[in-house]
Amino acid sequence: MERETSASGQWTTSWVLVVDDEEGVRRIVSRILKKMGLLVEEAQSGREATAAMAQRDFALIISDISMPEMDGMALLREVRKHDQDVPVILITGRPTFESAISAVEYGAFHYFVKPFNNDEFRTVVSRAVHLGRIARAKRNALELLGTGHSAPGDLAGLSASFESAMDKMWMAFQPIIHANGDHDSYGFEALLRSDEPSLPHPGAILDAAERLGRLPELGRLVRQRSAQPYLERTDDVNLFVNLHPDDLMDPELDNPESDLVAISNRVILEITERASLANLEDVRARLVDLRSVGFRIAVDDLGAGYAGLTSLATLQPEIVKIDMSLIRGVDSDTTRQRLVASITHACKDMNILVVAEGIETPEERDAIVGLGCDLLQGFRFARPDRPFPTPVW
Repeated sequence: MERETSASGQWTTSWVLVVDDEEGVRRIVSRILKKMGLLVEEAQSGREATAAMAQRDFALIISDISMPEMDGMALLREVRKHDQDVPVILITGRPTFESAISAVEYGAFHYFVKPFNNDEFRTVVSRAVHLGRIARAKRNALELLGTGHSAPGDLAGLSASFESAMDKMWMAFQPIIHANGDHDSYGFEALLRSDEPSLPHPGAILDAAERLGRLPELGRLVRQRSAQPYLERTDDVNLFVNLHPDDLMDPELDNPESDLVAISNRVILEITERASLANLEDVRARLVDLRSVGFRIAVDDLGAGYAGLTSLATLQPEIVKIDMSLIRGVDSDTTRQRLVASITHACKDMNILVVAEGIETPEERDAIVGLGCDLLQGFRFARPDRPFPTPVW
């Protein structure tokens, strides 16, 4: 809702939501706000506040931290599902260091301890309302100019965006084709996608999951949604699934009841070379367990990250994928040609299949075929799409 100010600088259409289970506190806070020229709605619980947010936009929300059913921190997380920009002021009569730290981390605009100084309170409220208007205007400008949506900076907002990204998640599939013969599909790589605008690409979603400590949850959902379309396929076309290195140790990865294990003889687990395996314990033993249920292993992004010898020696993959940075312009770059040829010949000596990823032009395709790569992937053949795009040569 649009908010205006009068000539005297007071707000004429700005609503503030005051949430506190103590009626006396609500009345005191509301009286101060009304004298400032603000409109006030009161709620005595987090549930009432959530219902109020569904009916109206607020310029500011002021909430007690300690309330039954839904406390102020839970309410703050709920607020961010409705509005990424509205400032939230938290008040408590029982302050702790932990509650203050949490308030800051989750994006509270200010943290007051009862009883508070009224003059300071009015100053903070005034500043919160003005800065909230600026934040909202900035977000509207980003949308108007088409420069995208900014990811929330506080944990409450990030958590709300992450939840939305999980709800709107879908998997795109890109074919990996044989370099020779009929150039038919050897497999499809499942790629994370989401229609949540505040986390507009897979990297943003992964960063949010890591910051929120929810990487295992994200990994499980990705694997489930990657496997589901394959349950209906009766052919032997393979499924490439990307794993964060930490996912290797997730006990759910080889859960016999999972959809992924149900098709494990067609599943290739991709481990990126961009992340280190050094912090994982008993990786070799874990790989034995994964292979025993039928999974195969691929090293992704070879040549782009940590020492290739280390990842190859540890993972002993059946497949390697040469990073697109080595493929780009390979047809006209003799250095890249020598590197790709060297990797390809060495892998063939170890019975490892080689995928060249990121091929975009006929010239790159022909050069890669000439250098002996087994499998090809890239926009030249098909862009990632819902199951299952048909590749073209």
